Amino acid sequence: MRWLDKFGESLSRSVAHKTSRRSVLRSVGKLMVGSAFVLPVLPVARAAGGGSNSSAADHLSLNPDLANEDEVNSCDYWRHCAVDGFLCSCCGGTTTTCPPGSTPSPISWIGTCHNPHDGKDYLISYHDCCGKTACGRCQCNTQTRERPGYEFFLHNDVNWCMANENSTFHCTTSVLVGLAKN
Repeated sequence: MRWLDKFGESLSRSVAHKTSRRSVLRSVGKLMVGSAFVLPVLPVARAAGGGSNSSAADHLSLNPDLANEDEVNSCDYWRHCAVDGFLCSCCGGTTTTCPPGSTPSPISWIGTCHNPHDGKDYLISYHDCCGKTACGRCQCNTQTRERPGYEFFLHNDVNWCMANENSTFHCTTSVLVGLAKN
């Protein structure tokens, strides 16, 4: 094994003598810029851009604060089309934020929900809030467009708190990501 160490050392020294930090940084920069043009840009990023062409209906549908509390706390609210759990808006949080004392899971599932007010479909990211016992209020189990368990990222019957330090489920938020493109 000593020969492998010597070979690795001589290879490393040879590369170090032939290159500089600037040339390495330049190569990494070229790679990053080049890959930005080659890799596809997600449609979500383009949809979330907004721009000056957005209408008043778009603004109403993107702003959760314009819906009344009874509407947001109902399982029939259009943004909750794929929720499976307790609504955080009933548990001390909001539609988009976890209640105090709980933390959002870094992983989530997504749904495409139809907004009846403007007739458009939106991507919704559902994040479980973790670290406290189950809220027990406003339980929803809607399964619009849910897929079987083998399509993990589209399945809402999973404990998404498994990635957190404390994996106890508390409630679920419904974060609007942007317009769904057909």
